[in-house]
Amino acid sequence: MKSSGRTSGVSDRILDSAIALLGAHGVAHLTQTRVSRAAGVRQSHLTYYFPTRSDLLVAVARRSLEALAWPLLSGAGRGEIAAGNLPVLLTRALTDRRRMRAMLGLIAAADEDPKVRRELRGIVRMLRERLANLFSMLGLPADPASVALFHTFVVGAAVLYHARADAAAREDARAAVRFAAELLRRSAAPVANPGADCGAGARVAAARRQTGTTARRQTGTAARRQTGTATRRPGRERT
Repeated sequence: MKSSGRTSGVSDRILDSAIALLGAHGVAHLTQTRVSRAAGVRQSHLTYYFPTRSDLLVAVARRSLEALAWPLLSGAGRGEIAAGNLPVLLTRALTDRRRMRAMLGLIAAADEDPKVRRELRGIVRMLRERLANLFSMLGLPADPASVALFHTFVVGAAVLYHARADAAAREDARAAVRFAAELLRRSAAPVANPGADCGAGARVAAARRQTGTTARRQTGTAARRQTGTATRRPGRERT
């Protein structure tokens, strides 16, 4: 892709038009002819900035992800976003059909074009760097293993949502992101032994132990209530 300070407005208009086409019609309509027509530029101008359809897809994916990451990072930097807000914001992002269509189109193109696959790897690295920065600002684990686990979980939820695209799928996506964020938040709690391994595996194990302890306490409380009720019943029957 080619760009300069003078001509960035044209490339921006092309990318905005491409994203709009994705949202309205899907990746099959993302052709150079349709995009140039929607942007109001000659096709030769479009191919100057984006020589191939794959170049255009890569640029659209990068622009979509940057549009997601920048408000989150700037909001966290100003103290306007806390860890508790993350599930709502990410659910809204992963159910954005334009963004997901761009990524799915890029994945399909990467299957046929090694150059696109290399670009896709770079996009994944870029996105995880943004996530690590965001997690650091929010006091969440930002090591590569934790970020990769969260990223994989959320992408899976996004793909399943877009495969089904109904109210139940949206609720499942919301629940999945909440679960991943809660697991991440709990894994940020200090472990009992300061000298123990503080990697993602140790934090996840600690979070699971905490979840199991809570569940056992709730089960024990319920059992004691049931036992107390059963003990009182004979007295009421004699009365």
